[in-house]
Amino acid sequence: MDKKAKIYVAGHRGLVGSAIVRGLRAEGYTNLILRTSKELDLKNSAAVAEFFAEEKPEFVFLAAAKVGGIVANESYPAEFIYNNLMIQSNVIHQAHLSGVKRLLFLGSSCIYPKLAPQPLKEEYLLTGPLEPTNDAYAVAKIAGITMCRAYNRQYGTRCLAAMPTNLYGPGDNFDLEKSHVLPALIRKFHEANLAGAETVTVWGTGAPYREFLHVDDLAEACLFLMNLPEVTFFSLLTLHASPALINIGSGEEVTIRELALMVKEVVGFEGDLVFDSSKPDGTPRKLCDVSKLQDLGSRHRTGLKDGIRSTYEWYLNSEK
Repeated sequence: MDKKAKIYVAGHRGLVGSAIVRGLRAEGYTNLILRTSKELDLKNSAAVAEFFAEEKPEFVFLAAAKVGGIVANESYPAEFIYNNLMIQSNVIHQAHLSGVKRLLFLGSSCIYPKLAPQPLKEEYLLTGPLEPTNDAYAVAKIAGITMCRAYNRQYGTRCLAAMPTNLYGPGDNFDLEKSHVLPALIRKFHEANLAGAETVTVWGTGAPYREFLHVDDLAEACLFLMNLPEVTFFSLLTLHASPALINIGSGEEVTIRELALMVKEVVGFEGDLVFDSSKPDGTPRKLCDVSKLQDLGSRHRTGLKDGIRSTYEWYLNSEK
């Protein structure tokens, strides 16, 4: 990507999109096209068509999506599948019609079967049943991957689907009902400190394993992928066992119990943990195989405890 190339970041105010914008600006990219959801409703096909016809971006980072944790996915499955299908379909289709050079579609590692072998290789897609608590979201993202492959095959587009592991960092959602586990734990422990509580309750048994990646490391990987030489980029779309799909993660995992203890230490909570086994655990293990990305030369840089510490500092500042 040339430093002056027109780059559209869809979803630039979200966790992922804002990190991509920070990364682009830090690298000297100056011609960014940004629209809030009020300025451009990506579910509106006519509005998206008009936007692409007028702006004609050269590169697109498709980070706009409806996202949430277990509670949100179980409570609003219709919204998760409808909103995500509409957003990604409109953007991918109009990117093709307007001649976008490369598009990076951001998804999630929840696309893989619930009981898939570990670590999760890209070729495990569609080899078994999904985790029921987030199947609506996962199916929408799988449709986006399939759409990228179909448009690449039929129209010769350059659409790559990147599936990040569990993300966290500045700009995260700390809502206790709608957030993912790590920001929810940060808020729980923080509020327990303020209230002088003796215990903090963690959903589930604490036994499931999860992988976490700081969102700035994700952004760095996204820029790395979009700047690959054409031969290398094209090979990702065509030559691998799972074309146009690549995992982004740390390749490291911890149990939810270990994570909770880590957050407890960072926040400075001195009470006890209580695990509520009546709440769902979700997928028992979800570690991404990131060998394809690492073989290209991209690796994460932020250690989990350091990342939690900086995210907690951001949360404290955002509360002021």
